[in-house]
Formats: sequence, C-alpha cells, structure tokens
Amino acid sequence: MEKLRRVLNEIAYAHTLSHLPPLHRSLVPFLSIASTLYKLLLSLRGSLYQHRFFQVQRLPVGVISVGNLSWGGNGKTPMVEFIALCFSRNGISPLVLSRGYGGGDEVNMLRRHLLGTPTKFGVGANRAAVASHFIQKYGYIDICKSSWHEKQYLELKVQGSLDSEKIGVVVLDDAMQHWSLWRDLDIVMVNGLTLWGNLQLLPRGPLREPLTALRRADAVVIHHADLVSEHTLKDIESMILGIKKSVPIFFTKMDPTYLFEVGIINVKIPLTAIHEATILCVSAIGSAEPFVKKIQKMGALYVDRIDFSDHHIFHSEDIEVIRVKLGELEGKFGSKPIVVITEKDYDRDPEILKQLYPFKVFVLCSALKFLPYRGSTEDSFKKFLKDHLKLEWPLAR
Repeated sequence: MEKLRRVLNEIAYAHTLSHLPPLHRSLVPFLSIASTLYKLLLSLRGSLYQHRFFQVQRLPVGVISVGNLSWGGNGKTPMVEFIALCFSRNGISPLVLSRGYGGGDEVNMLRRHLLGTPTKFGVGANRAAVASHFIQKYGYIDICKSSWHEKQYLELKVQGSLDSEKIGVVVLDDAMQHWSLWRDLDIVMVNGLTLWGNLQLLPRGPLREPLTALRRADAVVIHHADLVSEHTLKDIESMILGIKKSVPIFFTKMDPTYLFEVGIINVKIPLTAIHEATILCVSAIGSAEPFVKKIQKMGALYVDRIDFSDHHIFHSEDIEVIRVKLGELEGKFGSKPIVVITEKDYDRDPEILKQLYPFKVFVLCSALKFLPYRGSTEDSFKKFLKDHLKLEWPLAR
C-alpha cells in the first residue's frame, strides 16, 4: 500500500507523463477511468445536497471550515490552531471537530498545543452529530452581532462571569468536502509549493474537487508562501482570482520555534542544536518538501530524507530502514547523524521512535505566521473573521 501511494503521488505531481517510469505510465489509463467515475459520484452527491435529498444541519453557533482542494500539506491544522487560539484568548470556547483520520495524529497535536485553553475537541466521521452532542453537554453562547453586543461582552468579561464552558464557535478541520454541516465561513488552504499538481481529480491527480470549487471559498490562504518566489505567488493569486473575483487572499508560513527530544518532551532545545550536524529528515506528512527546506535553511552540515505517505504509521520494518540509512550517513560523515521529525509524526506514535536509540530523534516544533504581503496581515485576517462572523468585539492578540 505504501508503494502504491508513493506511485500515485509521483503521477499526481509529475510535470509531464514522459518523465515517468513505464510502470507509472501504464497505470494512467486506469487512473483516468477511476477519476471520471469519481467526478460523476462527486457531481451526483452535490446534486443530492442541492435538491435537499441530503440534509444540511445548522448549529446554533458560528461554524468555520478550514479545508482544501487537494490531499495533505496545505496547513489546515496549524490554521485551525490559530483560529482556536484567537477565540480562546477572548474567553470564548471553540469546539474543534475532526474526522480523526490517520490515528488522530492531528488532533493529538492540537490537544498538546491548546492545553490550558477552553478549546474542546470532537472526533468522528459524523461531525454534525458530534457537535450536537457537545452543544447539548456544555451549552452554547451566541457571540454574533444579532444577539451579542460589545457592551454586554465587556461587562461579562470584567465581571469574570463569561462561561468558558459554553461553546461559542465551531471550527471544522479538513471539512471543505463535508457538506452535511452548514458553515458560516469557508477558508481554503493552498500549498504554494506543490499547488494542485497535474490538476486532475483523485486518483489520477491530487484534487478532491475541481478548481471551480474555489467559488465556495470566503477566503483563500496560500501556505508556505515564504518558500516560493514573488512571481509564483502572483501567478497563484491570478489563478485564484480568475476563478473567484475579489476573494480575500492571505499568505502564511511555518516558523520553526524549537526542538524537543523524543522521550523528553518538556525540555525545549534551541534550533542551533542542529547547526553543522548531519540530519536525516523522516516524515509521513502530506507534503515533506517544506519540512526538509526549513531544515536545510537552519545551518545543518548535510540533510538527507526518508519520506513516507501521509498518516503512515511506523512499524518495526520502517525503523530498520531508518537505521540502515543512519548507518550509511554515520559511515560517510564519521559522526552520529540526528533524526528530525515533525510534530504530527511524533503524535502518531511517540513510543516506536524510541527504538532508534542510541541515535537522537528531535521533533521540530513550528507555528503558523502570517506574511505581511500585498496588504495581507495577521490583523487583517482577524478583522476578516470578525467582520464575516458579524462579531461586535475585536479578536485580541
């Protein structure tokens, strides 16, 4: 299965078919047929929702969807964290809803990062049912303009009586294609490095929906914008605006903050710890390229990599493959290399990574940051959230 996923990924992001090995090219006709069937099913599903054969459930609080059009690596989960923190810092309890795909690694990471905030987490395929359960359990508070005024908010805040247990907003992680729940705001994340590959639908390409689905977006965020040229950013922007004119576009990046060693999570290690070191990047994420590029920019002597498919669960045979590569690097450079992984990979299974001892395994921690580009800033994004949800109060830093 891992090999098949790798082949599909190579086909999806190949510039031309002529650059692919013969085996890959032989699969393309079958994948094209499968993509056509997928498109028909997608169209049928959309039609059933449009004609109300399938119900769309509304919640009594504002719902923000963070999604994308292609598989993995678009920065959805960091954006969910950023939005949840915005509301948490204002004393409003967000409910983060996730399908929990891939062993729940993304939810586990969010739980760690948002520990100590009033954020709640609901996991399950039927997110409408999960949300209803949490709202019934904790209650809700309507923070929108129609029933929540700034004066009331400030009075309750001063009195310390704002009930942080009550849910004030729902944030959907990876939910652009989850049509059964009404959303007040659709944010679409785009990976600036890989974009949309060969522009084909699954499984022939990486697209979950045609690019015309961007017309449903209330905002588009180009992620990893720091890793592409200004010319490329302008091209991406033009492409997006050609599909939906005047849609707000924001630009983000992942800023490395610190490292920690597997098994010693509470000790922060400065990024300088990998300066002049031999590094092996190991990852099972949607897009490994940004992760590796960040490590390369941090002053390592040499950077090698082993990439697995998104959400891959490490097994003993994978550990052995990593050990073999580490042995090769140690023999070549004369010192023990350091393994660096992402937080998502750590949270999928922290224990198995200890089997790489005596090699050190560091986890790279990063935070989503907005790039001040073409009038897009963190403050303008917060104002966009406030205005679109018709909130009467500012979102504090």
